[in-house]
Amino acid sequence: MQLKKIILTALGLLLSVCAQASDLSEKLQSTDYVLLMRHTLAPGVGDPAGYTLTDCKGQRNLSAEGRQQAVVVGQWLKKQGVTTAQVHSSVWCRCKDTAELLNFNGFKVAPALASFFDEMHKSQISTQALEQFIAEKVKTKGKQALILVTHHVNIHAYIGENIASGDMVLAQVDAHGKMRSYTVIPRPSQGQP
Repeated sequence: MQLKKIILTALGLLLSVCAQASDLSEKLQSTDYVLLMRHTLAPGVGDPAGYTLTDCKGQRNLSAEGRQQAVVVGQWLKKQGVTTAQVHSSVWCRCKDTAELLNFNGFKVAPALASFFDEMHKSQISTQALEQFIAEKVKTKGKQALILVTHHVNIHAYIGENIASGDMVLAQVDAHGKMRSYTVIPRPSQGQP
Protein backbone atom coordinates (compact mmCIF):
# COMPACT_ATOMS: atom_id res chain seq x y z
CA MET A 1 0.00 0.00 0.00
CA GLN A 2 2.84 2.41 0.89
CA LEU A 3 4.61 1.72 -2.44
CA LYS A 4 1.38 2.38 -4.35
CA LYS A 5 0.98 5.73 -2.57
CA ILE A 6 4.57 6.72 -3.38
CA ILE A 7 4.12 5.77 -7.04
CA LEU A 8 0.86 7.73 -7.32
CA THR A 9 2.42 10.78 -5.65
CA ALA A 10 5.43 10.64 -7.99
CA LEU A 11 3.15 10.25 -11.01
CA GLY A 12 1.10 13.24 -9.88
CA LEU A 13 4.23 15.38 -9.55
CA LEU A 14 5.44 14.28 -12.97
CA LEU A 15 2.12 15.14 -14.58
CA SER A 16 2.15 18.54 -12.87
CA VAL A 17 5.65 19.29 -14.24
CA CYS A 18 4.62 18.13 -17.73
CA ALA A 19 1.50 20.34 -17.63
CA GLN A 20 3.60 23.37 -16.70
CA ALA A 21 6.16 22.53 -19.37
CA SER A 22 3.60 22.20 -22.12
CA ASP A 23 1.89 25.41 -20.97
CA LEU A 24 5.09 27.45 -21.33
CA SER A 25 6.12 25.91 -24.64
CA GLU A 26 2.58 26.18 -26.05
CA LYS A 27 2.35 29.85 -25.10
CA LEU A 28 5.73 30.59 -26.67
CA GLN A 29 4.64 28.89 -29.91
CA SER A 30 1.82 31.41 -30.27
CA THR A 31 2.10 34.99 -31.48
CA ASP A 32 0.68 36.23 -28.17
CA TYR A 33 3.75 35.58 -26.01
CA VAL A 34 7.40 36.53 -25.86
CA LEU A 35 10.09 35.61 -23.32
CA LEU A 36 12.29 38.44 -22.09
CA MET A 37 15.38 37.52 -20.14
CA ARG A 38 17.77 39.62 -18.12
CA HIS A 39 21.37 38.59 -18.79
CA THR A 40 22.80 36.25 -16.19
CA LEU A 41 25.18 37.27 -13.40
CA ALA A 42 27.63 40.01 -14.35
CA PRO A 43 28.84 41.45 -11.01
CA GLY A 44 28.72 45.21 -10.56
CA VAL A 45 26.51 48.00 -11.85
CA GLY A 46 26.76 49.72 -15.22
CA ASP A 47 30.01 49.56 -17.14
CA PRO A 48 33.51 50.86 -16.40
CA ALA A 49 34.34 54.38 -17.55
CA GLY A 50 35.52 54.51 -21.15
CA TYR A 51 33.98 51.19 -22.20
CA THR A 52 33.10 50.59 -25.84
CA LEU A 53 30.58 48.19 -27.30
CA THR A 54 33.20 46.78 -29.67
CA ASP A 55 35.54 45.66 -26.87
CA CYS A 56 34.23 43.12 -24.38
CA LYS A 57 37.32 43.51 -22.19
CA GLY A 58 36.27 47.03 -21.21
CA GLN A 59 32.68 46.05 -20.33
CA ARG A 60 31.11 44.44 -17.29
CA ASN A 61 30.98 40.77 -18.24
CA LEU A 62 29.46 37.52 -17.06
CA SER A 63 31.25 35.83 -14.21
CA ALA A 64 31.96 32.09 -14.32
CA GLU A 65 28.79 31.66 -12.26
CA GLY A 66 26.86 33.81 -14.74
CA ARG A 67 28.09 31.71 -17.64
CA GLN A 68 26.96 28.52 -15.87
CA GLN A 69 23.59 30.14 -15.08
CA ALA A 70 23.01 30.81 -18.79
CA VAL A 71 23.75 27.18 -19.66
CA VAL A 72 21.33 25.99 -16.96
CA VAL A 73 18.58 28.34 -18.19
CA GLY A 74 18.97 27.00 -21.74
CA GLN A 75 18.79 23.41 -20.51
CA TRP A 76 15.76 24.22 -18.36
CA LEU A 77 13.92 25.83 -21.28
CA LYS A 78 14.51 22.72 -23.38
CA LYS A 79 13.15 20.55 -20.56
CA GLN A 80 10.04 22.74 -20.62
CA GLY A 81 9.52 21.81 -24.26
CA VAL A 82 11.02 24.94 -25.80
CA THR A 83 13.05 23.20 -28.50
CA THR A 84 13.36 25.91 -31.15
CA ALA A 85 13.70 29.64 -30.64
CA GLN A 86 14.57 32.88 -32.33
CA VAL A 87 16.99 34.45 -29.86
CA HIS A 88 17.80 38.15 -30.03
CA SER A 89 20.27 39.99 -27.83
CA SER A 90 21.42 43.42 -26.83
CA VAL A 91 24.79 44.39 -28.30
CA TRP A 92 26.42 44.32 -24.83
CA CYS A 93 28.75 41.34 -24.40
CA ARG A 94 27.06 40.08 -21.21
CA CYS A 95 23.80 39.74 -23.15
CA LYS A 96 25.42 38.22 -26.23
CA ASP A 97 27.25 35.68 -24.06
CA THR A 98 24.02 34.80 -22.25
CA ALA A 99 22.19 34.40 -25.57
CA GLU A 100 24.94 32.18 -26.99
CA LEU A 101 25.10 29.99 -23.89
CA LEU A 102 21.34 29.33 -24.05
CA ASN A 103 22.35 27.13 -27.00
CA PHE A 104 19.46 27.70 -29.43
CA ASN A 105 21.46 27.62 -32.69
CA GLY A 106 22.76 31.17 -32.45
CA PHE A 107 21.25 34.59 -31.92
CA LYS A 108 20.97 37.99 -33.59
CA VAL A 109 21.84 41.36 -32.11
CA ALA A 110 18.87 43.73 -31.98
CA PRO A 111 19.33 47.47 -31.37
CA ALA A 112 15.89 47.59 -29.69
CA LEU A 113 17.34 45.53 -26.81
CA ALA A 114 20.28 47.88 -26.12
CA SER A 115 20.65 49.27 -22.61
CA PHE A 116 19.78 52.90 -21.92
CA PHE A 117 21.34 52.79 -18.42
CA ASP A 118 23.75 55.62 -19.32
CA GLU A 119 20.92 57.69 -20.83
CA MET A 120 17.88 57.10 -18.62
CA HIS A 121 15.99 59.91 -20.38
CA LYS A 122 15.67 57.53 -23.34
CA SER A 123 13.47 55.10 -21.41
CA GLN A 124 10.24 55.90 -23.25
CA ILE A 125 11.85 55.93 -26.71
CA SER A 126 13.64 52.64 -25.98
CA THR A 127 10.44 51.00 -24.75
CA GLN A 128 8.59 52.11 -27.89
CA ALA A 129 11.41 50.62 -30.01
CA LEU A 130 11.13 47.37 -28.02
CA GLU A 131 7.36 47.24 -28.57
CA GLN A 132 7.78 47.82 -32.30
CA PHE A 133 10.47 45.12 -32.46
CA ILE A 134 8.24 42.63 -30.64
CA ALA A 135 5.29 43.46 -32.91
CA GLU A 136 7.40 42.77 -36.01
CA LYS A 137 9.02 39.58 -34.72
CA VAL A 138 5.92 37.82 -33.40
CA LYS A 139 4.37 38.08 -36.88
CA THR A 140 7.23 36.20 -38.54
CA LYS A 141 8.52 33.78 -35.87
CA GLY A 142 6.21 30.92 -36.75
CA LYS A 143 6.00 28.28 -34.01
CA GLN A 144 9.44 29.17 -32.63
CA ALA A 145 9.75 30.80 -29.23
CA LEU A 146 10.86 34.43 -29.30
CA ILE A 147 13.52 34.98 -26.62
CA LEU A 148 14.91 38.48 -26.02
CA VAL A 149 18.04 38.82 -23.87
CA THR A 150 18.36 42.33 -22.53
CA HIS A 151 19.04 44.45 -19.45
CA HIS A 152 17.42 45.29 -16.13
CA VAL A 153 16.48 48.84 -17.19
CA ASN A 154 14.78 47.66 -20.38
CA ILE A 155 12.70 45.03 -18.64
CA HIS A 156 11.81 47.38 -15.78
CA ALA A 157 10.63 50.03 -18.25
CA TYR A 158 8.57 47.44 -20.14
CA ILE A 159 6.83 45.67 -17.23
CA GLY A 160 7.38 48.05 -14.29
CA GLU A 161 9.07 45.45 -12.08
CA ASN A 162 12.65 44.71 -11.05
CA ILE A 163 13.93 41.23 -11.81
CA ALA A 164 17.17 39.50 -10.88
CA SER A 165 19.98 38.42 -13.18
CA GLY A 166 18.93 35.45 -15.29
CA ASP A 167 15.24 35.83 -14.46
CA MET A 168 12.74 35.64 -17.32
CA VAL A 169 9.44 37.33 -18.06
CA LEU A 170 6.73 35.53 -19.99
CA ALA A 171 4.91 38.50 -21.48
CA GLN A 172 1.56 38.32 -23.19
CA VAL A 173 1.60 40.99 -25.88
CA ASP A 174 -0.88 42.61 -28.22
CA ALA A 175 -0.44 43.14 -31.98
CA HIS A 176 1.48 46.36 -31.29
CA GLY A 177 4.01 44.65 -29.01
CA LYS A 178 2.59 46.22 -25.87
CA MET A 179 2.57 44.10 -22.74
CA ARG A 180 -0.92 42.95 -21.70
CA SER A 181 0.11 40.77 -18.77
CA TYR A 182 3.22 39.00 -17.57
CA THR A 183 4.60 36.32 -15.31
CA VAL A 184 8.10 36.48 -13.83
CA ILE A 185 9.93 33.15 -14.06
CA PRO A 186 12.81 33.04 -11.56
CA ARG A 187 16.10 31.78 -12.93
CA PRO A 188 16.16 28.00 -12.48
CA SER A 189 18.97 26.49 -10.46
CA GLN A 190 20.99 23.50 -11.57
CA GLY A 191 19.05 20.30 -11.15
CA GLN A 192 15.67 22.04 -11.12
CA PRO A 193 13.09 20.25 -13.29
